Amino acid sequence: MTPSTPTMTTTMRTFAARKHCDESVIHDPLTGLTHRAGIALGSGRVRLSSSDVASWPEIHPAAVQTDVPISVCWSPLVRCNLACPYCLDDKAVLELDRAERYRIANLIAESQVLGVDISGGEPLLLRDLPELIDVLVAGGCAVSVTTNGTHLARRAEALATRVDAVRISLDGPDARRHDQWRGAGSFDHAIAGIRAAIAQGIPTQIQAVLLRSTDQGSIRATVDLAATLGVSGVTFLQMLPIGEGAALADAEQLSDNEALALLAELSTTAAVPVRLRTRDAAGGFTVIRADGHLWRNQPDAHAISSLHPLRTASDLALTARDGSA
Repeated sequence: MTPSTPTMTTTMRTFAARKHCDESVIHDPLTGLTHRAGIALGSGRVRLSSSDVASWPEIHPAAVQTDVPISVCWSPLVRCNLACPYCLDDKAVLELDRAERYRIANLIAESQVLGVDISGGEPLLLRDLPELIDVLVAGGCAVSVTTNGTHLARRAEALATRVDAVRISLDGPDARRHDQWRGAGSFDHAIAGIRAAIAQGIPTQIQAVLLRSTDQGSIRATVDLAATLGVSGVTFLQMLPIGEGAALADAEQLSDNEALALLAELSTTAAVPVRLRTRDAAGGFTVIRADGHLWRNQPDAHAISSLHPLRTASDLALTARDGSA
């Protein structure tokens, strides 16, 4: 889904680039999207105009024939202070210790992966999160953190000089609708976190999982809230029937066409950019879980497959046999 553009403002942000043939591929840590630049740029972290990048063609990462993924999701912990019923993580996974987390961070940094989204669990529960980000940034990665926002207000200052974007998960535009999924008080904490991140100058966006029970009024109100808060945009995520979310799939899962139709009006009328991450777009995506094992979404993102432990940077290589090439 193409982002809406009525209020697209020009700001300079950090992206990650990789030369590909006579052009460059760009990873946007705020949206998670991949763009074809149409111009040659240096490899690694680059400062670019956000409006320029948004105007470049969006491409599925699988369309870029590279040896390693364009971006990965790294979940260095399983622990979370909330219990979302559609969580993608595997709660049975054991967490690596501090030294092993740094080993994984260094391997990712060596691998030429452009983007790393640090997720969980709840990544802001990690005391060494800023230092892990430093390792990834030193390797040339663009780094985002996906969080439920409940600890963001107290950690935003430490993240501000390090992270390239934060993505805060909301399940509704107010406490009544959000807290029914995530627990009492979680909405107010998340909003405080969003305000703190914006005050610190961190590029910030809201993410919301799209469910069949999500009504049009809630969707519109969430986008209006984003505009009021001053975030850079909203991404609605198709629910993936992975992890605990598998139990909700029959009742709550929308087809990509249904989701696109639900958001069609917002693509031209919203006050902030609105995007949909379809299930198709999530196919082949690479996940590194808390135990250091590599996983990849199957091509249709209806399941995720375990591959192997991450022992060397070459273990991130894309192969035809795991469905990611």
